[in-house]
Amino acid sequence: MTRNPSLHKHQPHDKGYKYLLSSKKVFVDLLRSFVKQGWIEQIDDTNVIKVDKSYILQDFADKEADLVYRVKIKEQEVIFYVLLEMQSSVDFQMPFRLLLYMVEIWRDVLKNTGKNEAARKDFRLPVIVPIVLYNGKQEWTVAQTYKETLNMHELFSDQVLDFSYILLDVNRYTEKELLQVTNVIGTVFLLDQHVDDRELRARLGKLVYTLKQLSPEEFQLFRSWLLHIFVERVPYELQDQTRKAIEQTREGEVEMMMHNLERTLDDMIEKAEARGEAKGKVEGKLEVVKNLLRLGITDIEKLAQAANLPKEEIEKLLH
Repeated sequence: MTRNPSLHKHQPHDKGYKYLLSSKKVFVDLLRSFVKQGWIEQIDDTNVIKVDKSYILQDFADKEADLVYRVKIKEQEVIFYVLLEMQSSVDFQMPFRLLLYMVEIWRDVLKNTGKNEAARKDFRLPVIVPIVLYNGKQEWTVAQTYKETLNMHELFSDQVLDFSYILLDVNRYTEKELLQVTNVIGTVFLLDQHVDDRELRARLGKLVYTLKQLSPEEFQLFRSWLLHIFVERVPYELQDQTRKAIEQTREGEVEMMMHNLERTLDDMIEKAEARGEAKGKVEGKLEVVKNLLRLGITDIEKLAQAANLPKEEIEKLLH
């Protein structure tokens, strides 16, 4: 295992979320908005520190992005380990992967603790709270406790190693829930869900008020996320105009930016409908050819003329 970030081959989603959650405020907003635990109220923003290390397992170096935060709760240090799982499919080895990361973090803590201090009877390793942020369309069906991945764990009860992790499943939140989370991370979740272009366009209009309440720093973070993620969703021929619409938007011009993005989505919808209509017409003509073939008409010239199609299309159908 190494801690060399250069080994990490990020996907656009990895970069977008990692940059976003590198903001202490956005990370704390993530916890307060989506983690329903009593200890959340005991987190003081001033005692939250991002750790500038990325714990990379060699077996998963091309696959993952992670974040580590040190937080003081009741004057004791707690470590939050966030794994960004930006994949279309789930990984059923997730609990085991998290265990390896947690062990590596504790090993690092011990390595940086004086021998005398580590040898004291009252020395304790910090609690690690693992969090998985997942944005795949497929439902997350992975075990959420470690012992569930162990054969015959029921037989040995308390003798079996166990922990659970917090799952933040972007696509499982309802639109209503996310609209009520009036901050950057709630807005990003809402736009990152797997919805069609018409629904995405409708959501843009509902976010203007929230975006106008963002601080300059938060607005810049949101704009960066759009450049990493939203632009990738747009057809190639519309990407340049979309990127410019986002980059040229200054603070206080939220309505203008959202209007430009809505126009881009309108273009996407119009082009998609035109492609669908054209495809439908061709399919209809090919159906005419098939019917004529059933009647015994095989002359390519006549078939092409009857269906108003190029002879090449008829030849493809015959072969």
